[in-house]
Amino acid sequence: QLQLVESGGGLARPGGSLRLSCDASGGTLHYYSIGWFRQAPGKGREGVSCITPDSDGTYYVDSVEGRFTISRDNALNTAYLQMNSLKPEDTGVYYCAAFGPTVQTTCALKGYKDWGQGTQVTVSS
Repeated sequence: QLQLVESGGGLARPGGSLRLSCDASGGTLHYYSIGWFRQAPGKGREGVSCITPDSDGTYYVDSVEGRFTISRDNALNTAYLQMNSLKPEDTGVYYCAAFGPTVQTTCALKGYKDWGQGTQVTVSS
């Protein structure tokens, strides 16, 4: 079972940027697809983006397409979510999660079993 720890959250102005990191231990991240999820205050958790083990497949929900970029460095056992052009509606707790082991070349935002504790992102002027 992977242990995942998110970092990089904080306060950003609308239009600003943040970069989230997801550090894995207890296993090799290269065998897993990684997903990023978020939960806004008073709302359910929603999927944001995912990336396959070899980075040959990514997916973004429409609300973040063109603003967020998911990536990973398997040598460092770390995944990232670069968030640009932030909006107040991006506010929430962001979680990373792992799906696998798998060799999938496309990913989806469901079926994830290993989760981090989350990092708070607040977008406000």
